[in-house]
Amino acid sequence: MESIKGGGVLDGLRWQNQTTPEAKERNDMLNQSDFFALLTQELSYQDPTKPVDNNEMISQMTGFSTTDGISNLNDKFEGFANMMGSSQALQASSLVGRSVLVDDNRFESAEGETVKGKLKLDQAANNVVIYVENEAGAVVQQVPVGNVSRGEFGFEWNGELANGDQAGAGVYRFRVAGLVGGEASELQALTYRNVDSVTLSGAGGQVQLNLKGGNSMALSDVVEISQG
Repeated sequence: MESIKGGGVLDGLRWQNQTTPEAKERNDMLNQSDFFALLTQELSYQDPTKPVDNNEMISQMTGFSTTDGISNLNDKFEGFANMMGSSQALQASSLVGRSVLVDDNRFESAEGETVKGKLKLDQAANNVVIYVENEAGAVVQQVPVGNVSRGEFGFEWNGELANGDQAGAGVYRFRVAGLVGGEASELQALTYRNVDSVTLSGAGGQVQLNLKGGNSMALSDVVEISQG
């Protein structure tokens, strides 16, 4: 029996080398054409007596399809994130000059200005008193409220001191105390603040609201937008 030499029957069974057109633009990502070119090369160099297992080939094709699908999904999510960012910026810009409710009891007040606030209680409170303190921590006014039911309770300070004079312009804060379940507790007061301006690319890519008084807050931290 004659031995089989190069150029014989087996060579005729080999796949012919395929040439692929040169890409117009080079990049570091493998696309679908690159994958099939590599697959063709792999098949052309395989041993005809030991062909690639079908399951292995299917696994390779499935792996590429999954990777390609994830890449396309990431591109779509990036576009969606950009769209949401633009929508947030547009929404935030409409708040300039308006009043928003934020989880902060400090505020800046002009002389004689009325400041509004709100309590949000998980349970009822008794003997509630709202204290207005200046920046040094001294109490300049106190307003007895009495019993407050569970839920929301709105209040306001008309800018008057305990002696009836108008408080000067400056930074103040609300401190609220009462009995909750029979125990003395401090209740967190939320305040309505005016939005002076908006920063469209704040820390972490969030839209930041620049509030009256100098501090900033993320748009996502706004509890309520006032009609006034």
